Amino acid sequence: MGDEWGLDTARRVEPRLIDTTVPNPARVGDWLCGGRDNYTADRTAARMVKSVSARAAAVTPAGRAFHQRAVRYLAAEAGLRQFLHVGTGLAADGNTHDVTQSIDPSCRVVYADPDPVVLSHARALMKSAPAGAVGYVDADVGDPGAVLAGARPTLDFARPVAVLLLATLAFVDSTAEAAAIVSALLDPAPPGSYVAVCHQASDLDAALHVVVRWWNKVSSRPVTLRSGTEVARLVSGLELVPPGVVPICQWRPAPGDPRFDGEVPAYALIARKP
Repeated sequence: MGDEWGLDTARRVEPRLIDTTVPNPARVGDWLCGGRDNYTADRTAARMVKSVSARAAAVTPAGRAFHQRAVRYLAAEAGLRQFLHVGTGLAADGNTHDVTQSIDPSCRVVYADPDPVVLSHARALMKSAPAGAVGYVDADVGDPGAVLAGARPTLDFARPVAVLLLATLAFVDSTAEAAAIVSALLDPAPPGSYVAVCHQASDLDAALHVVVRWWNKVSSRPVTLRSGTEVARLVSGLELVPPGVVPICQWRPAPGDPRFDGEVPAYALIARKP
């Protein structure tokens, strides 16, 4: 692929806001899932990941499949109608509002991300059904206060909210801080609210450590891997939805999910605020 794609979301963002020489997590993930909103540095990084570990490269598509299962569970089974998706990513379809509003058109969704390409993509393509609402917040997972402030015009925190943190907390280097962020995001929401998490694993694929050491040298957003025990600590005090904290492809797999060779090195969970 060349770099002349005039209609891509990345090209609609003001150039001064994008550093195309440094790989970006959302754009690398976009390439790994067959997307077009990426640059040469992103494709180079993605190919490096695949060359070191095919299982590491599978984290993004496995995460997208878990996202579909999670929001369907939250909307169809748990009955949630409000969603706060922190760390939006780049996807042409199957986004949170697509899935939830297909179940109930009145669902309200807020996307929060600090990346200008991601926000441009969201504003251009992520449009609400007339009965619901979609909002966008320029805020990072590391600033839950800003995330919540931006979400309040769209979400009613007197009613249950589902918080989605999908491959997002790995950008927080302290496990204690990451757990505090989960707590802060759920704090204003009432009992019966939920959080869904997927997180890159430190104990499922040794090759992922090689990938992350390289990534942390070249990217402006370093990644911290966590074990299953550490991921469970992120939701301490919440009620885990069965099957609990498990490798990502084991969380209520669906017949249409992609298939991968070996264990994908990421954990997934959904937990309820009691």
